[in-house]
Amino acid sequence: MTQSHETAARNAALGEQLASIIEQLPEDSLTLGELLDVFGDEGLLLLTILLTIVFLIPVSIPGVSTVFGGAILLIGVSRLVGRPLWLPRKLREKALPAAKLRPALTGGMSWVRRLERISRPHRLAGLVDGRVANLFNNLAFILAALLLMAPFGFVPFSNTLPGVALLFYGIGLIQRDGVAIVLGHAANILTIIYFGILIGGGGLAVREVLQRLTGG
Repeated sequence: MTQSHETAARNAALGEQLASIIEQLPEDSLTLGELLDVFGDEGLLLLTILLTIVFLIPVSIPGVSTVFGGAILLIGVSRLVGRPLWLPRKLREKALPAAKLRPALTGGMSWVRRLERISRPHRLAGLVDGRVANLFNNLAFILAALLLMAPFGFVPFSNTLPGVALLFYGIGLIQRDGVAIVLGHAANILTIIYFGILIGGGGLAVREVLQRLTGG
């Protein structure tokens, strides 16, 4: 590959880049390592967007949030420490349900195209460039990946909200768009609030059941 996908993304629409990659995915079997080989270390943000869009539509693919979330988490860590991405062998060789992934990825592309239309390169770039901004944004990126991996996959929007945050981060970091980064932070905050409501509501429900069982 003579040109990284992130560099190419500056010269062609992100949607076009991703749609082309999705079209070339094998129909039977696929591993995370094979996806990584397609993008290379310099295309990790674009890979993040690809891994994220599967969570933006109401289709459940069991186990994907853990695998993709783990990969995105390690991408964030590699960006934070400035080292090449390392994936455990078990994660790299994890077989993915390619037959289910293709339609999910294709369906999620509508989100990418919508956000791509409103994103502007180098807008409020001070929120993206610089050591402090870079540190804060990478930590927020890692937080979004952890939220994506939270065991709430059966709850509506539990994967969608952190997925939206990661999509904003990916686009914002590639385009150097500070507004997209701010929207990513907002999506992270909404996710935390939503999970807090879920945990609080679950605790109240458990307490109510216990009180009824104990006659209290």
